[in-house]
Amino acid sequence: MTLQQGLSFGLIGATVLCFIWGRWRYDLIALGSLAVGLVSGLIPIKSAFAGFSNDIVVIIGSALVLSAAISRSGLVDALMTPLLPRLKDERTQVPALAGVTALLSMATKNVGALALMTPSALRIADNTGVSPSRLLMPMSFGSLVGGLAVLVGTSPNIIVSEVRQQALGRPFAMFDFMPVGGALTVLAVLYLSFAYRLLPRSRAATANIDAALAANAYVTEVEVPEGWAFGRGRVGDLQRAAGDAVAVVALLRGRRRLASPHPNRKILPGDVLLLDGQQQRLNELIVKARLKLTDADRPVVMQEPTDEVRVVEAVIGADSDLIGQTARGLALNHTYGVNLLGVSRAGYRMADRLATVRMKAGDILVLQGAEQRLPDALQALGCLPLAEREVRLGGVRHALLPTLVLAAAMALVAAGVLPVAGGFFAAAVLVVAAGGLRMREAYAALDAPVLVLVAALIPVSDTVQASGGADLIAGWLSGAFHGAPPLLTLTVMMAVAMAATPFLNNAATVLIVAPIGLGLAKHLGLSPDPFLMAVAVGAGCDFLTPVGHQCNTLVLGPGGYRFSDYPRLGAPLTVLILAVAPGLIALVWPFAGR
Repeated sequence: MTLQQGLSFGLIGATVLCFIWGRWRYDLIALGSLAVGLVSGLIPIKSAFAGFSNDIVVIIGSALVLSAAISRSGLVDALMTPLLPRLKDERTQVPALAGVTALLSMATKNVGALALMTPSALRIADNTGVSPSRLLMPMSFGSLVGGLAVLVGTSPNIIVSEVRQQALGRPFAMFDFMPVGGALTVLAVLYLSFAYRLLPRSRAATANIDAALAANAYVTEVEVPEGWAFGRGRVGDLQRAAGDAVAVVALLRGRRRLASPHPNRKILPGDVLLLDGQQQRLNELIVKARLKLTDADRPVVMQEPTDEVRVVEAVIGADSDLIGQTARGLALNHTYGVNLLGVSRAGYRMADRLATVRMKAGDILVLQGAEQRLPDALQALGCLPLAEREVRLGGVRHALLPTLVLAAAMALVAAGVLPVAGGFFAAAVLVVAAGGLRMREAYAALDAPVLVLVAALIPVSDTVQASGGADLIAGWLSGAFHGAPPLLTLTVMMAVAMAATPFLNNAATVLIVAPIGLGLAKHLGLSPDPFLMAVAVGAGCDFLTPVGHQCNTLVLGPGGYRFSDYPRLGAPLTVLILAVAPGLIALVWPFAGR
């Protein structure tokens, strides 16, 4: 072993130990590893920051933006609506939700698919009395296996394709992963449909600030537009559409005011309705029923052409000028440039028009205004934004645009017209430019820690290959497995990736293990493709911990899970995939090559 190889192994080993120790953030460890490699001379300065412009980072970031745009579109909720009456208990809910999440993971990145489906799952659980702990982990595992089926479904597939591009001059195509990944997805969903009973029947979700704030009930004011048609056009139709989570507090028609109108009351164009409910449910109903917020159409003065309209949640302070005043009396729009869209007052349901409500200290307001002007307006009004939380109430949704753009990008990439990075980057830009997502929302969708982790580890992992370390380990492994059946060697390679990914993060696992797999295949005189596929599957299947993949972390709080819950459901699935996947890979990707 040369000094350069020893330093490379030492840097990788120290990085791995820091990951396992868990004392520092993953992204900070990766950046520290990059810094050490740079200062020690192990990583040349010209390639130290190449990871930040690598195709892998571009693809992952673009996939996250597209996932956020699809979530914002509301298309998933619309597609789930016909299924809701049939999902009455956990026996039907688990296979349906895990299966749909797995299918969505084949259309976009798995963490994005899970983020799309989680709100629907929580609403279903709430409406049917089923514990979220029985639903969310099967959905997370479904998203992991579904992501294995396409190139952009999960980070390991993307990174393995890039490793193949660098080693063999050609990447894996978009659907090269489908025969193996698709079969494993079917197998996993079947397993989850029955094995979910291993999970605790009831666990309390971990409370968080956003959930507490979202529980506030608001009163907002909407107008029924001309030509409006929704169901039979009655009050009860609106309340049923919201799952009885939104109440029609009052109906205003001309000078007439009907408090708590009867569900059979006919709603006419021009009527003004006072609606009471949680912000998310109000937003869903306003968008679904095509109602108009009465103040949302009032002009908002922009200081710059690039300024954006924001809607924020703010609480009235004890010394605020709003106390005892009304929105109409203060002329909020004219004087401060903001529109009042909703009011929440603890323990009291308001039935007055928003413009005439007299404010009190502690009231929570939903205010609309120009992004650059809002901070000054909030300060002048004596209001404090709640945890910097931006809310959405009645905004326009582009229901089909993000999905159509994503489908077109995948088709062009699959046909070889565009490279993967270029196609998905162009799709993300087009969605934002067309209004499917605002720039602020696009930036929020980027999972910065994951992007930094991958970008920083790319040059670190390259040191193993550049120093000849990967070939050295591959030589040792080939000696150990000399004469052993190739299928056994492949199984061990997958097991190594599976064992490493809970501690290293799946992206880090692939960056470290894939070059070793390439070297092992070379020493044994076998095709590298099955070994790369085994690394991708092994790194993508973390069913044992909540920290190895973002999907598992995402459901940890809402499901009220403990660390021990993951291996309870995940260990049998890990053994099942380890028993089936190597043979399946060898069948689709022969050891002798093609």
